[in-house]
Amino acid sequence: MSSALTDLFPHPIVQAPMAGGVSVPQLAAAVSEAGGLGFLAAGYKTADGMYQEIKQLRGLTSRPFGVNLFMPQPEYAEPAAVDVYAHQLAGEAAWYETELGDPDSGRDDGYDAKLAVLLDNPVPVVSFHFGVPSRDALDALRRAGTFTLVTATTADEARAVEQAGADAVIVQGVEAGGHQGTHRDIPENDGSGIGLLSLIAQVRETVRLPLVAAGGIMRGSQIAAVLAAGASAAQLGTAFLATPESGAQAVHKQALTNPLFTRTELTRAFSGRPARGLVNRFMREHGRYAPAAYPEIHHLTSPLRKAAAKAGDAQGMALWAGQGHRMARELPAGQLVEVLAAELAAARTAIPGGGPR
Repeated sequence: MSSALTDLFPHPIVQAPMAGGVSVPQLAAAVSEAGGLGFLAAGYKTADGMYQEIKQLRGLTSRPFGVNLFMPQPEYAEPAAVDVYAHQLAGEAAWYETELGDPDSGRDDGYDAKLAVLLDNPVPVVSFHFGVPSRDALDALRRAGTFTLVTATTADEARAVEQAGADAVIVQGVEAGGHQGTHRDIPENDGSGIGLLSLIAQVRETVRLPLVAAGGIMRGSQIAAVLAAGASAAQLGTAFLATPESGAQAVHKQALTNPLFTRTELTRAFSGRPARGLVNRFMREHGRYAPAAYPEIHHLTSPLRKAAAKAGDAQGMALWAGQGHRMARELPAGQLVEVLAAELAAARTAIPGGGPR
């Protein structure tokens, strides 16, 4: 099964699906054309919007690619906490001259409609974030010829992925930028994330599925390390965020290496779910008060984030980034894949056995 995944792309390099307009078809195509696995992010898009991006990507490359779906979220039990947070953000709305968003704008991200599109028009790979799909959904995708991956942040979550019948598990360490793909959002677990290498070891002893390692990976030597630890491939997000093909805002790309932003933290400030980003004013002022309410807080702050981006104000944006952000390189995505592959080859010569191939 490991070869069924890695046979799809020559280099064990997966471009992470980054929602919010970052993982555009041009980026995915460039990565796939260079021998990695490019990914589209269907999160926050309509089913038709996802389908149009798939059509566009197919016009740019004939190589395999993936599409990522967000799992529907359970009902939030404390709407009053969202109201309190909205009151706190009133000053932000006034500053950016915009209205706060409607927190009740939807919880399922159009999941059923998107899944139907992917069954009617199969793609090579589909991955899932924020939970585990049903066995029926995974079996249907397999019958359609689609390879399936599901994110896990603990060994127990990886076991649930295996029991559901997925083909592989994305092992996401706490170093990863953007949202942690925890299956259940439990506030009491905040700050208890597991580092990638420790997590790979734990998951390897728990499940028999092939692993894709994600979290803070920016260099080919790090890819070699996770392969030697037992992963079949590495998934990189922040490394590709800085590329010209990425759809990220210019101010976001520049912030990755801007000395003003020295560290990252996991925060609920922008979405209500733990997500790692560069520490800025918004995170410092509001992070401690944000309730565990996703996607309500995501919808609530969406106009603020858009207004800040339009104004070029990095202090009000969600600057998602992994712990390795200062190592970002402004290379074209295809060239970055080639550089990573060369670094990986060089590192493998120094590692006995060289890890899985």
